[in-house]
Amino acid sequence: MNTSVSHPSPPAASDIPAISADDVTTTSATSRAITHTLSDWVHKGTVAGIVWLVADADSVLDCEGIGCANIASGRPMKPDTFFWIASITKPMTTMAFMMLVEEGKIGLDDPVWKYLPEFARLKLKTASGVIKPPTHPITIREILSHTSGLPYATPAETPALDRYPLAQAVRSYAHEQLLFEPGSDFLYSNEGINIAGRLIELLSGRSYEDFMQQRLFSPLGMNDTTFWPDASQLARLASIYGIGPDKTALEEQTIAQLSHPLNDRARRYPVPAGGLFSSATDIAKFGRMLLRGGELDGHRYLRSETVTLMASRQIPAHVDNGYGLGTKLFSDSNVFGHNGATGANLSIDAKNGIVTVHLMHRNGWETADSDQVRLAFQASATGYRG
Repeated sequence: MNTSVSHPSPPAASDIPAISADDVTTTSATSRAITHTLSDWVHKGTVAGIVWLVADADSVLDCEGIGCANIASGRPMKPDTFFWIASITKPMTTMAFMMLVEEGKIGLDDPVWKYLPEFARLKLKTASGVIKPPTHPITIREILSHTSGLPYATPAETPALDRYPLAQAVRSYAHEQLLFEPGSDFLYSNEGINIAGRLIELLSGRSYEDFMQQRLFSPLGMNDTTFWPDASQLARLASIYGIGPDKTALEEQTIAQLSHPLNDRARRYPVPAGGLFSSATDIAKFGRMLLRGGELDGHRYLRSETVTLMASRQIPAHVDNGYGLGTKLFSDSNVFGHNGATGANLSIDAKNGIVTVHLMHRNGWETADSDQVRLAFQASATGYRG
């Protein structure tokens, strides 16, 4: 399906004016350096615009927008520009789930079938094509760490991830075949985190979205975070871009992974693995709470040792990657968080005591691209550390 939305004369890289540090009014030399560094991706025509934020345990230190939220209209990126944050939803879902672990309602090493009996019948398909039972049932720890062997998503969830109620989507996963022995390898799987979202419903007696709102978003003051953007949020939503057929210019596109319209509560369903929309300052509240070991503004969400567990490696030693429970472990020492599909990133730097967020809307953005932006951003943010 062609999801492109044409607009007159999408600019080539040479058409986007260079942004100098001297052109930006910011509050410190460090923030000027960050804006100058990140503007390079905009000037090259790689992305239309970026919003960046730096916070410490106590407050947001700086937040700036660079480039355009919409190229055709010239609408600028601003600190309150709205984004689909995609897989940054995963650590938020996991955080909520771990509240139930702390309450003793479920154990990390419990088998999934204990709560969802249909998963007792899961089979494994070996590399040689043999279908057999796995050596052990998939566990809660494995679905949160992408080590269960479940696929990324079902064919019915391609391209749009949000077309089915959570209970229905999760039931369909029980009919799939595992791709490796549980616990033996790593495969990034939306299905595992969606199962965790369904378990939140079964254990709490509330819908997944209500639990997230009541136990996490409302107490944190994350009033700009939702699965269904309202009219005012849609007006602030950054347009999404991809490289056009000529491979030289950005063209405006749609978010193919989601159904439209985005505010349709009747036909769009929450996706625990990647359905949230938010803003940089809202994400920073969540990041600051993690940086503070599960507490913010006098409200404790998780014990500090639970946050440490989430940010501890949970995948086999032979896997050239880093992942905890619902959190990505970056190669940097003591830095954890998550990327999002269209260039979003949340990073918690526990060693240096800062949180960084950068947001963009770029289809086809790879993890390596996001890491380049993140590392350049954090290198420029050294003035905030210490």
